[in-house]
Amino acid sequence: MKRLSHLLAICALSLATGFFLGCKNGQPEPTAESTTNYASAQTPAFSADSAYQFVARQVAFGYRAPGLKGHDACAAYLFDAMRRFCDTVVLQHFNATLWDGSRAKGTNIIASINPQSEKRILLCAHWDSRLWADHDPDEANHRTPLLGANDGASGVGILMEMARVMKQMPPSAGIDFIFFDLEDQGIPEWAKSYEDNTWCLGSQYWAKNKHLPYYRAVYGILLDMVGTDKPRFTKEEVSRRYASGITDKLWRTASALGYGNVFVDQNTDPILDDHMYVNQIAGIPMTDIVQNSPESSFFPHWHTIGDSLAVINKETLALVANVVMKTIYGDYPAECQ
Repeated sequence: MKRLSHLLAICALSLATGFFLGCKNGQPEPTAESTTNYASAQTPAFSADSAYQFVARQVAFGYRAPGLKGHDACAAYLFDAMRRFCDTVVLQHFNATLWDGSRAKGTNIIASINPQSEKRILLCAHWDSRLWADHDPDEANHRTPLLGANDGASGVGILMEMARVMKQMPPSAGIDFIFFDLEDQGIPEWAKSYEDNTWCLGSQYWAKNKHLPYYRAVYGILLDMVGTDKPRFTKEEVSRRYASGITDKLWRTASALGYGNVFVDQNTDPILDDHMYVNQIAGIPMTDIVQNSPESSFFPHWHTIGDSLAVINKETLALVANVVMKTIYGDYPAECQ
């Protein structure tokens, strides 16, 4: 993912020309204004230790970039795990062209709870790790792969644990988890050029080729870089523009839970991330919960070899999951309640 200040102008132009689909094709999103007490919603018991172990297991495969041994091994692990936690799991294989013209094989992993439910909630993260540590302070590492513990594995780990516990106490809406591949293989800084569409290749493919014909969701939530010991999430521009309802709802829920210092009520510049293509192409309103450290690009170890398991904080994983689950179960309580 990338920070894109210039995207503000692009969004305005695209809306004016009708190029972006926005949320026109999605189900109506529940309104931001609601009398629901989301903080008091009954949710299944999320285990921070379990989520941490799911992060650690991914990192143990090593580099999860296309063409590397850890990539295929991790894909098989995620498929097997989600097959235990969910009702259905499918692998969406695709071929992609990387920034340098080389070809890569990608796999989106899509798992569902309550597949028969018409109302769907879409929860996403990317599972690949970047092939180049092009922001490392040591230039000698700029062509070195990185482990991506926070940038990738943290969001997947949270969603894996959510799937495990939500299956035991499913909400009244169906839940679809998508682990996007090839999100983080965008053009490196040392290439001396830039193209937006070299990023988020898995979500671009899924948005154009949904796993089910005419798939729709009420709203979507993307998790990216959600595991550091100094979590800070702001309302970035793409989320506000296309998914203001679910964005405001999550931030209000976080405030009611006492997490207002983490889910900061601040508008920030747009981020090029998987949610952009889900919003623009798939027409599903999706918000991005993504780290925003004011003193650095996203967080201090972003796209460096320092993005290891050492940066992951269990309490942060649980905090993010609590906000997301309170919001979902507030909208769609478990039928057994």
